[in-house]
Amino acid sequence: MARDPHKLRFGGDCDGFLYLPRSESPAGAVVILHERYGLVQHTLDLAQRLARDGYVALAPNLFSRWKGDDAALRSGKARVVLPDPEVAAVIDAALDFLKGHPRVAPERIALMGVCQSGRYPIVIGSRRRDLAACVVFYGASQQRDWNVSGLQPRPMQEMMGSLSAPALFVFGERDHTISLADVRRTRDALEEGRCSYRMKIFRDMPHGWLNDTMPGRYRAKEAAEAWSVLLEFLDGVFSGAWPGKGEVRWEFEGASAADYDFSKNVRLQ
Repeated sequence: MARDPHKLRFGGDCDGFLYLPRSESPAGAVVILHERYGLVQHTLDLAQRLARDGYVALAPNLFSRWKGDDAALRSGKARVVLPDPEVAAVIDAALDFLKGHPRVAPERIALMGVCQSGRYPIVIGSRRRDLAACVVFYGASQQRDWNVSGLQPRPMQEMMGSLSAPALFVFGERDHTISLADVRRTRDALEEGRCSYRMKIFRDMPHGWLNDTMPGRYRAKEAAEAWSVLLEFLDGVFSGAWPGKGEVRWEFEGASAADYDFSKNVRLQ
């Protein structure tokens, strides 16, 4: 069981929720980033679940400094796209907070992004060398994440090739935002950069199937399987089973229909 969450402020003006496991010993930690809807219950549920599984979990509000319509954001009527450096500053503050927390083993901290926030483990991991792992659930591979702009100044391929920590990527075959071609592009970038990764494509899964607050997308069986993949990866990285400097590991597993057609993938509620 996890302890009750603590709402906290860090980095001066950033806020979030911290979940602690029952054990008092220093533990591995995960900074878990929210989807486009802001810091909603789904992300907090995932953070609590991580704590139940023995990890310290911090869910920061990436939009702490945004002064827009929060209700419209949560309902999906508004979309916030902030400059990478601005979001990265919030995440850096969250990571630094965890590194100094007495319940955290500072050499065992992972950064996990989901959907829109999936790009940020790559943004942060491309320049920080103190992450133990990067985790991305159905993100960082959409075409919009590969477009260079004033908001996204560094090319995604360059950032992926600069990762020093092993990365886990989880995708769904029926994702309407990420095609199998996009997945291959991500895999190629990691391999060309000689970066260690574990990647899995779940057959017939739509975008966001981990989210049990969206009945049209949620798939209980596969969500449980994906969570097991996550826990196995974190355990392997934190225990030292994944290679460090001097060795690269590539693990890819995918399943898709013989007649796969990305144009037939649709957005589910």
